[in-house]
Amino acid sequence: MGRKAGGLYINPKKFGGVVKPCMIEMTSFLNCLALNKQNDDKCMRQKELLVACTQAQKGKPKNAAQTINYHLHRLGRDKFK
Repeated sequence: MGRKAGGLYINPKKFGGVVKPCMIEMTSFLNCLALNKQNDDKCMRQKELLVACTQAQKGKPKNAAQTINYHLHRLGRDKFK
């Protein structure tokens, strides 16, 4: 089954396989924070890696035709006319 958003059903399995950039860096940074009781001074290396990854992602444009919001907007625009 899928989740219902308004009158539309969304299949979460279809969107679960999408590659999530910087997930490894973010996970390692959050794990380091958890181990060091939220003291980010001890996690500078992980923080630098996460910042470098997010900075590298800024230049990459998203493909709007692949996002779920695009499809929800496209399918729902006829309802409001």
